[in-house]
Amino acid sequence: MRATILIRPDDLSGDATRRLIAFHLAGMHDTSPPESVHALDLEALGDPAVSFWSAWVDGELAGIGALKAIGAGRGEVKSMRVDDRFLGFGVGRALLRHVMDEARERGMTSLWLETGSTPEFLPAQRLYESEGFATCGPFEGYVLDPYSVFMTRAL
Repeated sequence: MRATILIRPDDLSGDATRRLIAFHLAGMHDTSPPESVHALDLEALGDPAVSFWSAWVDGELAGIGALKAIGAGRGEVKSMRVDDRFLGFGVGRALLRHVMDEARERGMTSLWLETGSTPEFLPAQRLYESEGFATCGPFEGYVLDPYSVFMTRAL
């Protein structure tokens, strides 16, 4: 059975949202050395250049995702995380498509992202590839890093 996923803007103030962000950051630090963790914390997610959404299934927080404007018609996908209880429900794909739609509506012509390179990140890489993202080199201040995979797609 397909879950109904409600995606809405999130002001980062809710306990469930804060817990999932903290869980996301902890997971990034568990799989990568500190210099290779590029996940945004609460303060960085509150930057005016960042738009943040949460996904809900039956009143429960199922996932989060963000879009950061990086200039010249470009956006960066940030803070994509699905709560483990909702893996396989299509939450990640719904969030990614929402971010892509929002970027198009804002006149962005390309999206970029950085994700991990270790086995834990293979499902994320496959999701991004299935939505038209292709690997590329570092962008916007990132540097080559064995723990990072960089991807982009035109909108």
